[in-house]
Amino acid sequence: MAKQERAVRTRKALITAAAEVFSREGYRTASLTVISRLAGVSSGALHFHFPTKSALALAVEEAAADRLRVIVERCEKFEQPEGPIRLVVDASYQVVEQLAADPVLRAGFELGGHTVEMGSSGRVCDLWQRWVASVLEHAQGAGGLRSEVVPGHVAGLVVAVTAGLEELGRRDPRWLAHPTLTTFWRLVLPQVAPAGTSVPLQFAGS
Repeated sequence: MAKQERAVRTRKALITAAAEVFSREGYRTASLTVISRLAGVSSGALHFHFPTKSALALAVEEAAADRLRVIVERCEKFEQPEGPIRLVVDASYQVVEQLAADPVLRAGFELGGHTVEMGSSGRVCDLWQRWVASVLEHAQGAGGLRSEVVPGHVAGLVVAVTAGLEELGRRDPRWLAHPTLTTFWRLVLPQVAPAGTSVPLQFAGS
C-alpha cells in the first residue's frame, strides 16, 4: 500500500512539475531532465511513469481537464435566479481565477495545440467550449438570450477570451485579475441577454 501511495505521489509531482515547465518554457523546448529535477525524482522514475514527453503532456492535459470539470460541477451546484447565463459568468470567473493559481490548468490550455497531434480527445479548450455552448443553449431555450444570438458563437468568444487571458497572463499576471473579465462581461452581456436582464458580476467591485 505504501508503495502504491508513493507511486501516486510521484506521478502527481511529475504532472505538476511538467505543467510548470510546459507553461514557462513551452512544450517543444521543455526538458524532461528539468522536469524530473523539479519534481524531485530521478529520470528513471519519470520514464517509468511516462515513457515519452508526449505521454507526460497528455497526462497534464487530462489532469487539467479534471480540474475544469471540478470547476463547472461546483458552479452547477448553485442555482442562480438569473438562470444559465449567470452560471457561465460565474464559471468564467472561477476558470480565470484558477488559471492565475494553478499551473496544471494553465498548461492544459497551452498544450492544446500540441496534444492534438498526439491523438488527444480531451483538449481543455474544447471541453470548456462544449460546456459553455450547452449552458447557453439551455439559456436560449428558457428565453435567457436575445433571439438573434447564436449560443455557439458566444461560447467561441468566451473560450477565445479565456485562452487569450491565459496566454497574456503568463507574461503579465494582471491580465488574469478579476477586473479584466468584469470589463469583458460588461461589454458582452447587454448584447446577449434580453433587454432589462440584470446579471450580477461576481467580482464587479474588485
